[in-house]
Amino acid sequence: MSDPRTVIRYLGGESGHRSFFGGTHSRTRVVFLTVSVLAGMVLTPLIGWPALAVTAGSCGATFLVTARTHRGSIVDRRRKRSRWNHRRRTGTDTFVPYDVGTWDQLQQTLDDALTERGKAGRNAVRAAERAVTAMRANPDGSDGLGWLQHGRGEPGIAWHAPIGEQPYLSVTFAVTGQLRGIESASVMARAAHSWGVFLAARAVPSVLVSDVQVTTRVLPSDSALQEFWVLNSLDPAAPRDAINSYEEVLRLTGTDAMVQRHFVTVTWPLTGAFHDAAAKYGAGREGWRGLMRQEIASTARGLGEAKMGRIDVLTARQTTALIRHQQNPSRPLDFVADVRPDRLGEASHDEYSAHIVDGTDPSTGAPVEWWHRTAAIRAEALSTAPRTQLWVLDLLVGRDLQFIRTVSFHLHLVPAVEAKAAARQDLTRDTAEALSRREGGQVDTDDTDVQMTAARRRGQDLVAGSHHHGATWIGYVTISARTRDELARASRQLEETCSTGLGIERLDWLDSYQSAASGTTWPIGRGLRAAAPSFSSRVYTRLAGRSDKEALS
Repeated sequence: MSDPRTVIRYLGGESGHRSFFGGTHSRTRVVFLTVSVLAGMVLTPLIGWPALAVTAGSCGATFLVTARTHRGSIVDRRRKRSRWNHRRRTGTDTFVPYDVGTWDQLQQTLDDALTERGKAGRNAVRAAERAVTAMRANPDGSDGLGWLQHGRGEPGIAWHAPIGEQPYLSVTFAVTGQLRGIESASVMARAAHSWGVFLAARAVPSVLVSDVQVTTRVLPSDSALQEFWVLNSLDPAAPRDAINSYEEVLRLTGTDAMVQRHFVTVTWPLTGAFHDAAAKYGAGREGWRGLMRQEIASTARGLGEAKMGRIDVLTARQTTALIRHQQNPSRPLDFVADVRPDRLGEASHDEYSAHIVDGTDPSTGAPVEWWHRTAAIRAEALSTAPRTQLWVLDLLVGRDLQFIRTVSFHLHLVPAVEAKAAARQDLTRDTAEALSRREGGQVDTDDTDVQMTAARRRGQDLVAGSHHHGATWIGYVTISARTRDELARASRQLEETCSTGLGIERLDWLDSYQSAASGTTWPIGRGLRAAAPSFSSRVYTRLAGRSDKEALS
């Protein structure tokens, strides 16, 4: 008998784990404090009390410049400003899709500028270098993306090789979602359990999947399909009043209405285990495709068992059309007539807090301009509290949010052994901090108790025999508007909804690199850097090896 009660889980406080200095301090603060303390220990025997004074002042300054505020720390703001100035100098704040003829002209212009002398020549060189840098094959949010399989009517398998990261493959599935209309608590509980089973089955070390990205696109409703149905199904003898009445219904139901489209992106890192498994399906890239056919079919079955409704595997053209629609919402989401998988980006340029796309409306051919801004939802900015599976509902269907947006959550699957060790470490340090405050005569805050409860619940979920595994996560929201002022108003509305309805204390706006940040909500698996595995986990992975050459699998 299934449990009809709503599933409740604790979120928040599990990111970064507890540091040596107590709490969940940032890595920058920990590094600065460590350097200051070590410098004081070395210099104090040499120069005496001045070294202690300098160490104390350095530690105090570190706490000030790394203090978290609703606008970030001083160090964060300084880093963003430096990054933005560098982007403007080098020309990476502009993107122009690659074109062979234009590229040759830009190269010739640069060669001519290099031959000139004097101040005019230096200015010409800088301008030519900026123009050359602006023209790229892929936009910033999808650098290093190609295709392993991009034929018509077959699943699109994206091949990613981003700079400084492990290469991986990704496939996107379009789903209709678990809940449609009004559902009972028992249905929601079974849906949450099924989704947990899907994730847990892919967190086992022997499985090749590493990350799962869940994306929801929220956009104004389109009555074109209903109108098309009426055009083909309308009785010619129907009275005019009935026709007008139906048109009125379409107009009223479509006014200020927003609809959701759901996508699940699964990634497979190109590890030694992947190569060994693919070798059993054929040589080279044919073996990769053979293995991926089985992996895609298995994932589709898993999504079906997770009660995700109708499941369709997107082709390369469909995935590209979705990405270009996210850049230019004037393009219909399913419009693939002029789409080429090797042309992902629309011409764009950046401001400090916005990614501005210059596109065209396919229906009219008129130029359009769209402004985008992306924010991250981090666990450390999320108040630790019990939540149901509907905790982001206000963000997805909130009636006060009448702007186009994309909400994407990235999940990195962690085997139970590592997740249990992290939860145990959090609980131990939280308990130690509470005892230290109590013995020191300090008033303990409720925050520590809540974090201890959350860590204890995570540990209970991971007990032996539960078949649960862990995950690290991060969320992103990209909002889109026609003008700068509309984007500013949408940003404020989003912050208010997140703080009041979702318990998100602070949105981390990814300013100074908004064009790259837009890629975190595209269905390509970008935006999550997995935490380094523990030493014991690395040892066991080495002991397990990649595969048994004599075995069939």
